[in-house]
Amino acid sequence: MNKKRMGNPQLSAINARDLQTRDLQTRDLQTQHSQTNYPQYAHLYKSIVETPHGFLSVFATENAVKAIDFNDTHPFCNENKISKLAAKQLSEYIAHQRECFDLPLDPDGTDFQKNVWQALLDVPFGATASYLDIAIAVGNKKACRAVGAANGKNPIPIVIPCHRIIGTNGKLTGYAGGLTRKTYLLALEAETSSLKQKDEIENFSLN
Repeated sequence: MNKKRMGNPQLSAINARDLQTRDLQTRDLQTQHSQTNYPQYAHLYKSIVETPHGFLSVFATENAVKAIDFNDTHPFCNENKISKLAAKQLSEYIAHQRECFDLPLDPDGTDFQKNVWQALLDVPFGATASYLDIAIAVGNKKACRAVGAANGKNPIPIVIPCHRIIGTNGKLTGYAGGLTRKTYLLALEAETSSLKQKDEIENFSLN
């Protein structure tokens, strides 16, 4: 009598579980990609930085940082040298150990937007400027609204410090990461400056 060759039922069950796990992981990654503000960068390298107000996703090419995104949940990461360096410097910033960033940046935007973002880089750590200040800096004091729009489109927040821009009346205005994060970043920089000043006074006293 011919015997039919039977598959191993235990092995089949394991393979089925593996396929199901891979399918769930794939759907999870797709969900995470869809939740980001920069789905066009989903194929890039990415590092994650934990903050008191969620996570930062750092997107990078082989040569430069392209974007930083705010996340409420921990997304997956796929790091390279540039994204790791950016994550390290951001972690130092959050820990009151860094005031300036030294990173290659390559934000996507119009010429006007890039001019605004360049002007933002000139706003000192721990200081603030108004939309009017930035409009004057880019050569058109009547362009406050356009400056505000460009500020809101800044793809590399914190490193390009759009959080330091406030209303002419001194009030906080909109922020892509939310006003809670904007308030936190301004307070963090004020605290870092205060700690630095305290250390300088103590060192002066010791000398």
